[in-house]
Amino acid sequence: MSKAIYIAASHSNSGKSIVTLGLMRLLLGKTTKVGYLKPIITSKNNEKDFHIETILSHFDLDIEYKDAYVFTGKEVITKRNQGKSGEIIDTIIKRYKKLESKYDFILVEGTDFEGDATSYEAELNVLIAKNLGIPALIISKAKKGISVHDLIENTKLIYDTFTSDQVNVLSVVINKANKNHKEMITEHLNKILPVSVVKSVIPYSDKLSNPTVAEIVRELNAEVLFGEAGLNNPIGAYGVGAMQLRNHLEHYVDNYLVVTPGDRADIILGSLQANSSKNYPKVSGIVLTGGLKPEKTILKLIDGLSDVVPILSVKTGTFEATTDVANVQAQIYSENTDKILASLRIFDKYIPTEELTNKLINFKVNGMTPKMFQYNMIDRASKTKKRIVLPEGNDPRILEAAAMLATLNIVDVVLLGNIEELKIKAEKIDVAINFDKIKVINPIDSEYFEDFTNTLYELRKHKGMNLDTAKDTMTDVSYFGTMMVHKGLVDGMVSGAVNTTQHTIRPALQFIKTKPGVSVVSSIFFMCMENRVSIFGDCAINPDPTAEQLAEIAISSADSAANFGIEPRVAMLSYSSGSSGKGAQVDKVRTATEIVKQKRPDLKIEGPIQYDAAVDPGVAKSKMPNSEVAGKATVLVFPDLNTGNNTYKAIQRETGALAIGPMLQGLNKPVNDLSRGCTVDDIFNTVIITAIQAQEL
Repeated sequence: MSKAIYIAASHSNSGKSIVTLGLMRLLLGKTTKVGYLKPIITSKNNEKDFHIETILSHFDLDIEYKDAYVFTGKEVITKRNQGKSGEIIDTIIKRYKKLESKYDFILVEGTDFEGDATSYEAELNVLIAKNLGIPALIISKAKKGISVHDLIENTKLIYDTFTSDQVNVLSVVINKANKNHKEMITEHLNKILPVSVVKSVIPYSDKLSNPTVAEIVRELNAEVLFGEAGLNNPIGAYGVGAMQLRNHLEHYVDNYLVVTPGDRADIILGSLQANSSKNYPKVSGIVLTGGLKPEKTILKLIDGLSDVVPILSVKTGTFEATTDVANVQAQIYSENTDKILASLRIFDKYIPTEELTNKLINFKVNGMTPKMFQYNMIDRASKTKKRIVLPEGNDPRILEAAAMLATLNIVDVVLLGNIEELKIKAEKIDVAINFDKIKVINPIDSEYFEDFTNTLYELRKHKGMNLDTAKDTMTDVSYFGTMMVHKGLVDGMVSGAVNTTQHTIRPALQFIKTKPGVSVVSSIFFMCMENRVSIFGDCAINPDPTAEQLAEIAISSADSAANFGIEPRVAMLSYSSGSSGKGAQVDKVRTATEIVKQKRPDLKIEGPIQYDAAVDPGVAKSKMPNSEVAGKATVLVFPDLNTGNNTYKAIQRETGALAIGPMLQGLNKPVNDLSRGCTVDDIFNTVIITAIQAQEL
């Protein structure tokens, strides 16, 4: 079953509450552990979000109010203006993942389109759903007077906004529809939306769309003089009691709210009499304006009546108070059980619950956003801390990355170098490092040096190495760091900011060696693009692999993808797709694909296939319509180093994609190489993936 669903509205007052309440009850019938999150709330006068309170209290959810939201609209605008939009999503992901670890399912409710962030909310809802990797249910509002054609066009636009950003839309609900247009709207929805989308049309409901007297009290900050028991009375219409009573009574309709100056005793008493009379419609309440209250004799008379509707007092004048009443939008509050129950009845009547439940059960996430991938990496590395050695401790970038890692307490960092020199360098480049949290080892002065030298000699003497050569070799930080991995003093090593790839990998090949059944060490990059994370291999190690080696690279890359939470769908890249191309290079890819199918029939693999057919669903439909990989490949295996290295760098530079890696695969213990042009973030990310690799040993 899907772990969550995102409820997104098209406009303010779309009737999101009906779906949220109905879905929550439906989910609680399937599992007892259902969480709730409303990432962005509209905060008015620092009051609590009424809808969060309604959901938490009505369903008695074991969630603290402060854990059910992340930001107010004002906070979002402030962060966005400060250029911290990424921080907004990162924090929401963190809160969502916290809930995900405690609950079987999470209902995530989108924004209200009210308050400070309205211009940004449509984009924000898509961004949140995409980065949480959860499907959406869209609620489109049939605004008063809108034609069926315009309503359908608007709904399709909202649907396309989500799906174009790779958010899977499970259901579309049109709310507040003209009941006479319901069948026509349903017919048009079936034409414009895929069969897979669950479609619903909910007619306009007076009971839910009209505010109650309690909402008038809340929004107008009114004082309740009489009739507290009737605060949940619905308001069907309102009018000003300014004319004489005999004329004013002509305007009464069912559930009428009277707005009148507080000194109009005739209107007040006449309205109360009309409410009791069989000959007039019910009055929902009376709003007294201007801060005026009836005289004591009138108050005494009202107090003695048995059937008194709510009488409210506001300080504003009649015109302003009437305008305020007109602007009050109907809401559902926790104490209004009538509206809650009405919402649940409407949900059951108009939403095909069984069909929607089946969609939730069968939904499967296709891919992962970069934000979620990076969060998952850090979260996973933090859970079982590993010790990672960085041999090139004197490099300023290494020092800065080490400081970040120590501050976040993600891994235990070991630096190689002279601690006094490192402290001087850190101070010189203005990097604050807490050396109490970082172990620093000077190889030559180390207690391990003699043992490492003897071990290296024993391991390499068959290759002609003598003890003096072993001792000289062990002064090299790459050899010393790799020996720490070999001896189990650390769990992994990251190097290459200063030294070449060959210099970093050579000692690992000499005595860490490859895993059983693996004959070739290869590499992958995690390519974090705007909408997805893909695995690229091999882009750093093997210049021209044979078909057998290419097959092994594909298998290793698929296993690495699965280890990092990415479903492996392997594309064996070439300059042709399917059986159309000929030539030695395409034949090599075709042979490698067959080898993988024989060795690992469990893997989804396609090859040879061109890059566009591998990642673009439109091209895939044209070139390879029956492939389960084409158009949605997550692991892309290049035929040679020339193609792979140039492709990853071109994509990185031209699209701004983040390339994490290279991560070496095939070794018994994790050793990873950095580019000499690496950034601090590159080092940070590579240490994280090294720690995760170490967790699997």
